[in-house]
Amino acid sequence: MDFALDAASPTPPYEQVRAQVIAAIDDGSLVAGTRLPPVRTLAAELNLAANTVARAYRELEEAGYVETRGRAGTIVRGGDAASSRAAAAAEAYAETVRRLGVSAEDAVALVKAALGER
Repeated sequence: MDFALDAASPTPPYEQVRAQVIAAIDDGSLVAGTRLPPVRTLAAELNLAANTVARAYRELEEAGYVETRGRAGTIVRGGDAASSRAAAAAEAYAETVRRLGVSAEDAVALVKAALGER
């Protein structure tokens, strides 16, 4: 996979790397089990600090897109990654509606409407 940064973009470099990995996973360019370049290798290729790439990888792992396996590197997660991300999104939604005081029944109705269901 070829990563490229836009130096003129207001988007921070770590976010550009993160977004490119997500896009490649979503479009099938990066499949489950694919090993991402080591942090230092990618940082050198992109002329970035290693901590910048490490942050992108850490955020990808927190979001469920990749898994870090120590010396084995950072690997694209398998099919359960989508379910994991959906569960995290559902948890965030539930927290938001609780905070707003929306009832569970209304929250479910909002989700159904967003999905185009009645």
